[in-house]
Order: sequence, then structure tokens, then C-alpha cells
Amino acid sequence: MIWKIRDREIDLSRRALVMGIINTTPDSFSDGGSFLDPQAALAHGLAMVAEGAEILDIGGESTRPGAQGVSADEEIQRVLPVIQALRRESQVLISIDTSKAAVARAALDAGADIINDVTGLRGDADMLALAASSKAGVVIMHMQGEPRTMQVAPAYEDVVSEVGEFFRHSLAGAVASGIDPMCIALDPGIGFGKSPEHNRRLLAELSAFLNLGRPLLVGVSRKSFLGWLAGSMAMDARFWPGVALTSICRERGAKILRVHDVKPHMEALRMTEAIIGHV
Repeated sequence: MIWKIRDREIDLSRRALVMGIINTTPDSFSDGGSFLDPQAALAHGLAMVAEGAEILDIGGESTRPGAQGVSADEEIQRVLPVIQALRRESQVLISIDTSKAAVARAALDAGADIINDVTGLRGDADMLALAASSKAGVVIMHMQGEPRTMQVAPAYEDVVSEVGEFFRHSLAGAVASGIDPMCIALDPGIGFGKSPEHNRRLLAELSAFLNLGRPLLVGVSRKSFLGWLAGSMAMDARFWPGVALTSICRERGAKILRVHDVKPHMEALRMTEAIIGHV
């Protein structure tokens, strides 16, 4: 399992990666405002790298349920100083979490390596061409609806088969637009237009997507459905259930785990790989 990211080829056949989250936003659901200052974001990113993160995912627009959008200019002003500072200090892979081609282009020019698009490359008509020409790594995520309304009444006849069909259609469209399929990773979009039961089914049947032949990225860290499953909506009640799911998702085939707290998730990931024989 190779993931091409610009001039790198990342071998994910035996060892999965942890992607650390840096939200340079005032309104993200669990840490909004904590890393608006570029120096705070830089320090946080370098600390995550020291704990084992091999990718840092930087976002300048909250995609929590009900979130309001921001302009491309505002998003660029939030993320660019952080990307530039990280690139000066580290060779860690940098992902830009955006659905806007202008933001992705500015981030790639500043040293980012991966485009992580919650709209699955559907939100901006220029994103497909940018992804193809840049040879960046690309994360295609499934989302029903849009952040402002996605959790109002999510509905599926069969969430696993419908997400799988979305992946097949998106892969075909991306390849037809000139994107190297080896550059693509897939994210089922836990919490993005899904009920807690939809999320549970997707995680339980994650291996259903392995036949698509592309790395699976999963992000469950601190999300509200963890509280639903754990029986408590307190933020701290979501921590250990999220770490447990890193282990389960790895066993079911996930290759990139997107998290807020790198060290415990890294420890769970490496222990799981030791047990299942992938070290």
C-alpha cells in the first residue's frame, strides 16, 4: 500500500501513520481559539511531531456541525503563517484541511504536501485540476450535506454501501481529471452527515472499503458520537473511547489516524501493530 505525496512514496503496508490536528480557528468544537496565534500553533505542531505524528493537518475554517464559513482570504491568513513556520522547522508532512482551491494552492506553495478536502473535491470546481497538477497527496472525504446543516437529519438506506459507492464514483472522477490514483486516500467522514448509529456501522464495517485499494483515513478524535456510545457527553469522557477506536480502526485496515492527542493514540496504534504482526 503506497501513498504518493508529491516526490515521496509512503509505504503504508505495515505501518500506519498518525495525523495530528491543528485548528487555527476561533470556533472548532474542542479547541477553538487555542491555536489562533501562529507561535502557539507552531509549538503545538512541533510537540506533536516529537510525540510521533508524521502528518500535521492544519485547518483555518471550522467544519463542526452548524459552523459558518469564512472567506478564502481569512482562511489563508490563519493557516499560511503556521505552514511557513512549520516548514522552516520540520520536514513533517503538512496537510491543508480546506475545501477551497485558492487556500489549497497558497498552502501548497508555502510547503504543504496534502490536500484534505471534506467535500471530497466537490466544493470548488478548481480543486480537481489543482490536485492533479500539484501531485499532492489527496484525502477524499464523504460528507452528506454541508457543515451548517449536515447533522439536522442525516439519512441513508445503507450507509456502508452508499459511502462505498461515493468512493468508487469519486475515485473514477479524480482519475479522469488527471489525479494519480496512488496520490489518493479515502475518509468515510465520521460525524459528517451521520447519526451515531451511522458512525458505529461505518467503523464496524470499515474493512468493506479495503477492496478499493487506497489507504483509509479515519478521524474519530473527540467527536460527539463517542459520548453517545460512552453514555456521557462530557468532553473528557470521549478521550479513552477515542484511543480504543484507534486500535480497532487499525485492526480493521485504517492506515492514517487523525487525532488531537498524539502520544496515547500512537501508543495504541503501535501496540495494535505489534499484536497483529505489522511493525
